[in-house]
Amino acid sequence: MSEQKDILASERLQFAVLIDADNISPKYAATIFEELDKFGSSTYRRIYGNWSKGNGWGENVLLEFSIMPVQQFSYTTGKNATDMAMAIDAMDILYKNKIQGFCLVTSDSDFTRLAMRLREENMFVLGMGESKTPPALTRACNRFIHLNLVAGHNKSAVDNVAQEEQYVTPVKNVHDAILDLISENGSKQMDLANLGNRLCDRFPDFDVRNYGYTKLSTMINEEFSDLAIKKDDKQHYVGRKATLTKTELERVICEMIRANGGVIDNLSTLNDELHKKYTELDFRQFGYSRISSFLRSLKSVTVHENQVTLK
Repeated sequence: MSEQKDILASERLQFAVLIDADNISPKYAATIFEELDKFGSSTYRRIYGNWSKGNGWGENVLLEFSIMPVQQFSYTTGKNATDMAMAIDAMDILYKNKIQGFCLVTSDSDFTRLAMRLREENMFVLGMGESKTPPALTRACNRFIHLNLVAGHNKSAVDNVAQEEQYVTPVKNVHDAILDLISENGSKQMDLANLGNRLCDRFPDFDVRNYGYTKLSTMINEEFSDLAIKKDDKQHYVGRKATLTKTELERVICEMIRANGGVIDNLSTLNDELHKKYTELDFRQFGYSRISSFLRSLKSVTVHENQVTLK
């Protein structure tokens, strides 16, 4: 993801890595630390589980990645002792003031409150789990990585996962967010690298690999037909394709009003007719969030309450 810079690219943090062995497979061990390396290094590496029952995390894996196992017996049926042990250790580590971030490796939403509490102490919380992780936990983290998607980030692998229950930010939400960001402050385009960072700010789990891509530019070209990548010197920008100009749209609006006797009493009627003619019309491409604001910017029409007339 060369074009999607990590928000911590200029600052490598010291992390405490706490792994929930109850619901994270050892097949992700290498991926966990490869992803962590993009943010910083680990001072603590601990994994919590009941090894008397066997959880797949063998001695060879723990030794290879220098992970310290924490044995936690289930003292009471129906209670998750592992969760409590992780939470207690997290708070102990927090108050030693030796780290700047926590990497919570779990798909269990029970850790949502812990993530929130750590952020209250100005800790950077990096979450890792499978795409079945409930949104409550992903949103409680500064960043969240879907291990099952990034571990095999090709299109076919992602499509297979898509058949299962998962909570990944929908492509449509990403598209809408891009339009909002481009339109911010009346802009018509946005720096590609900055766009990637802003998407990560808006969606903690945003990662182009979740959708089967390795570059943000490729995802935009493949997924969004109304957007285009533009190059200016060495900079890349994202903007709306110029399929419809403001002048052309103003001409069509005037024709519609004229055909209706010079006045349209309901803006929603005009809005519906315009979207029938231009199915992908979005006033944000011109810098406006609503049709009323767009119409008021035109010199040829007058808007009064919900009525629009020709000047």
